[in-house]
Amino acid sequence: MNTILHGLPGDQPPLLIVHGLYGSARNWGVIAKRLSEARQVIAVDLRNHGTSFWADSHSYDDLAADLAEVLEEHGPADVLGHSMGGKAAMVLALRRPDLVRRLIVADIAPVSYGHSQLDNINAMRAVDLTRVERRSDADALLARQIADPTLRAFFTQSLDVANRRWRLNLEVLAQEMPKIIGFPEISGSFEGPVLFLTGANSTYVRPEHRDLIKARFPMAVFAKIPGAGHWLHAEKPREFEAAVAEWLGRPIP
Repeated sequence: MNTILHGLPGDQPPLLIVHGLYGSARNWGVIAKRLSEARQVIAVDLRNHGTSFWADSHSYDDLAADLAEVLEEHGPADVLGHSMGGKAAMVLALRRPDLVRRLIVADIAPVSYGHSQLDNINAMRAVDLTRVERRSDADALLARQIADPTLRAFFTQSLDVANRRWRLNLEVLAQEMPKIIGFPEISGSFEGPVLFLTGANSTYVRPEHRDLIKARFPMAVFAKIPGAGHWLHAEKPREFEAAVAEWLGRPIP
């Protein structure tokens, strides 16, 4: 698994950052660098993303096992995961609590969702990469199906222009989409501190999810970033960074 280290090991435990679907460690570069002023930050490319390996399976148990391998090398850590990465981080905490000191889950709940991301996969598949000389070419082709320029810019960050290929295993991600939008059945709970940090304009973490969250994460607390949606770390990066840093600075009960 590809990892990017920001800063050096110190007195504080490292922070592991886990990106969401179609993302990469590189998307978190600015936030990771700023948070590394207080501790070492480890950003990863999950399987089938970025420059990490491709595999035929993309379950949350797979992702959690991959993350466990990273932490077995670097030691127990605080873990921050967004969206799909948040689900992977939750499964890691439930399966391997010895590796997770505390957890920050950004705008996702441990539940199955009804909407898939296949439309975005189909949009990326539809791009004729033989016509792409630069990212702006891909952006223009994606614009035929995706109106949001911010979303298009996010997707094209995963485009290897020189080799005219996506750094996303689109075939497997499409095949495994039911697992990605779902959440595995796991018994037990994680007893460490957990912050569920959401965008105030997002609907991913609903009031009706709280009982389930508390059953699996009894020490969970909840906070919202005003004016942010699901992509809260991209929409309000300074506010997101400040909320994460403040919570990580609290002593563990």
